[in-house]
Amino acid sequence: MSAAGAPLEVRHEGAVATVVFNRPRVRNAISLAMWGEIARVTEGLAKDDAVRAIVYRGAGTEAFASGADISEFADHRKDTETALRYNATTAAAYAAVRECPKPTVAMIFGYCMGGAMGLAMACDLRFAAEGSKFGIPAARLSIVYPPEAVGQLVDLVGPAYAKDILYSARTLDDREALAIGLIQRCWPPAALETATYDYLRAVAENAPLSVKGSKLAIQAHLAGMTEEGRESLRALAIEAIESEDYREGTRAFLEKRRPTFQGR
Repeated sequence: MSAAGAPLEVRHEGAVATVVFNRPRVRNAISLAMWGEIARVTEGLAKDDAVRAIVYRGAGTEAFASGADISEFADHRKDTETALRYNATTAAAYAAVRECPKPTVAMIFGYCMGGAMGLAMACDLRFAAEGSKFGIPAARLSIVYPPEAVGQLVDLVGPAYAKDILYSARTLDDREALAIGLIQRCWPPAALETATYDYLRAVAENAPLSVKGSKLAIQAHLAGMTEEGRESLRALAIEAIESEDYREGTRAFLEKRRPTFQGR
C-alpha cells in the first residue's frame, strides 16, 4: 500500500488492488508525475501473483478524474519537444493499463473527462454511478487525441458515435454512456463501490489462467489475429490443461463444491 495522502494511492483488499487518483481538491486532475506513476504501479500489480483484479478510481465521489492537469501545460507542454515527452508519458500509462493481463475496472463517480477517459477506456470494464459525466474536450484545446485511445473509443461505441464525441467535444450523461456501450454498468452512487468489489471478488475466484486467456484472445481479435498470437493462445491453453487449477476445477465440479484456484 502506498503512503496515505499521496497523489496516487494503491490499496489492497484480498485479491483486488485499487489505484486511487488522489487530488480531490482539483477533481483528481492527473499530473505529469501521476501519469508516470500510473504506468509504474500498473506494471508492478501485473507482476504481483497476489493480485487478480485491479480497480482504478478517483478519491471521493465528485470525479473519477477531470483529465490531465492543464495548469502544468505552460511548463510541460510549452513546445513540440516538451509536448512529445509529455505525450510519451501519458501513452505509457494508457498502454500499461490496456496491456495489463489482469481484469481491470474503472469505477467512476462524477466527472470522467479528457485524459481520464483514455484511462477509463483502457480498462476492460467501466462501472459508473448515476449522475456521472463523460467527455473528450480535446477539440476545445487544439489537441489531437491519442490514436490508440481513439481506437478504443471506436471499439466501444462505433465510428459514428466516436466522431460525434470527438467532433463536438460535448459532455455525455450516464444514460447515454450506458446506451451506447461506453460504460457497462450504472448504479446509484451509494451502491457503486459494493457492486464493483462484489463483481471483482467473484472474478478473482475464477481460474486466473482462464481469465487471462479470455482477455488475451479478445485483445488479439481486436488487434487482428496473427499466427504469433494464435500460437501464444495455443500455448496458454496447453498450460491451462496441464495446470493444477484444471485438476482442481474438475475435482470441485464432480464433488459439487467451490474450487480454490492458485493460478498454476
